[in-house]
Amino acid sequence: MITISRETDYACRVILHLATVPSETRVTAQEIAARRIIPRALVRRIITRLGKAGLITTTRGRDGGIALARPAREISLLDVTRAMEGEIALNTCVINPRECPLMQVCSVHEVWVEAHAQLTERLRQATFDQLARRARVLAR
Repeated sequence: MITISRETDYACRVILHLATVPSETRVTAQEIAARRIIPRALVRRIITRLGKAGLITTTRGRDGGIALARPAREISLLDVTRAMEGEIALNTCVINPRECPLMQVCSVHEVWVEAHAQLTERLRQATFDQLARRARVLAR
C-alpha cells in the first residue's frame, strides 16, 4: 500500500486549522492539538518542520503563536506533502531514471511517470483556502 505518513496527515490538519482562522490570528500548539486531534508531542515536531519549510511562522511570547507564513491560497497539499515526505515518487525510476537498468525497454515506466504527473498536479491544485472553505461547509 502506498500511503503518506501519519505526520504528513497531521501536518495537513495543522495547516488546515490555520487556514480556517482569520489571517491575523495566531494560535497555540495546544489549541491545534486539541481541535485537530493530534498528540501534543507530534504537533510541536510538525510545527518545527512546517516552519523550516517556510509554510508557517511561530512567535514566542505573550502575543505569540502560530500562523501561516503566506496566504492559504498559496499553500497546497503538494507543499505540505513535500515538506513532510520529500519528493513524491510512486517508483524511484520516476525521480531518477538512471537507477533502473531496464529503463530503455520498460513500458511500465511511462505509466508511473503519467500517474506521478497527475498526482503532483492534483496536489498542487488543492490549496488550503479551498480546503478551508470546504471544511466550513462540512462543519455545518
